[in-house]
Amino acid sequence: MNPNAEFDLIVYGASGYTGRLVAEHLARTYGVDGEVRWAMAGRSADKLAQVRDEIGAPKDTPLVVADAADPASLKAMVGRAKAIITTVGPYQLYGSELVAACAAAGTDYLDLCGEPNWMRKMIEAHEAAAKASGARILFSCGFDSIPFELGVYFCEEAAKAKLGGPVARVKGRVRDMRGGLSGGTAASGAATMAAIQKDPSLLAIMMSPFGLTPGFEGPAQPAGNQPEEDPDVGPVAPFMMAVINTKNVHRSNLLMGHPYGKDFVYDEMVMGAPGAGGPGFTDLGSLPGGGPKPGEGPTKEEREAGYYDVLFIGVAADGRQVRVSVKGDKDPGYGSTSKMLAETGICLVRSPGVAGGIWTPGAALQGALVDRLQGHAGLTFAVES
Repeated sequence: MNPNAEFDLIVYGASGYTGRLVAEHLARTYGVDGEVRWAMAGRSADKLAQVRDEIGAPKDTPLVVADAADPASLKAMVGRAKAIITTVGPYQLYGSELVAACAAAGTDYLDLCGEPNWMRKMIEAHEAAAKASGARILFSCGFDSIPFELGVYFCEEAAKAKLGGPVARVKGRVRDMRGGLSGGTAASGAATMAAIQKDPSLLAIMMSPFGLTPGFEGPAQPAGNQPEEDPDVGPVAPFMMAVINTKNVHRSNLLMGHPYGKDFVYDEMVMGAPGAGGPGFTDLGSLPGGGPKPGEGPTKEEREAGYYDVLFIGVAADGRQVRVSVKGDKDPGYGSTSKMLAETGICLVRSPGVAGGIWTPGAALQGALVDRLQGHAGLTFAVES
């Protein structure tokens, strides 16, 4: 982190759909001269000014022009901030230069990435530079994968308190959800599939739960690709986000020194039988037209009406259990994600003790992020039994 930077945060992509929501949250919650110094960035100053006015941000909100196709503009932007929050995806198409610039400059970086093939490439290319410069690079700071990664962390903390130690088996079960994926998530999925067609070796990273833990391979994990009967909750069906969330959970365990154990087993499923009005989607094809287009999304009323409720069951070797839940008060793909991303950025720049490197949000910020999200982002973490 650059401690003497002009801004705490720059929201890059602020004129896009999700970036606009991030800026709106910051404007509504912190103003512009308050406790968080932030700016809006994008390709067009005119478009940024229009969005600034439409979201009711102060007229003196700083605007920064930067373009993924112009590395010099990215480098200039990176030099002005403690952290860059970017919503400009798919990241494998538009994110690599920005990660490289942040890693070199010692500037923190946060995104909404759900593209494991690109994340693995960035880890291999830039982790050493980030450790050397002090840059903290955080991928997946939205619905994928914070509620799941922190949900497992919170479940393990509850297991230590209630059962006397961590548990080697945790189940993530989506209990209820209203609201869908963002257009960016749909586009990222399409870009990932295109990348795999070009380079079939990437498929191994996508298929492995340990695709983001280079050098570590844990035990076999449940496939989670067929409906089944879970003795703890009843019928369950595949959950399309599991392919990224499970990887981030295992990376989090690795980065923290395997507090859940090197034999840790984790899976995610949606509760309810497929087609029985269950809470969630199971694949992109289940969304009309393959999902929304980038830059598109639900109305404010639809975002406000959305929510999610995820149950985590920790199972000890002797069969004892602990159950915790993570709930969000807005639709997962936009309303909740935009608040999580903004507040994770604030939590990061206020955590100078976190070393440089390529992190998961939960491993980097742990309980501090749980507290921040409960206090400012509409999430609820609760021990149920």
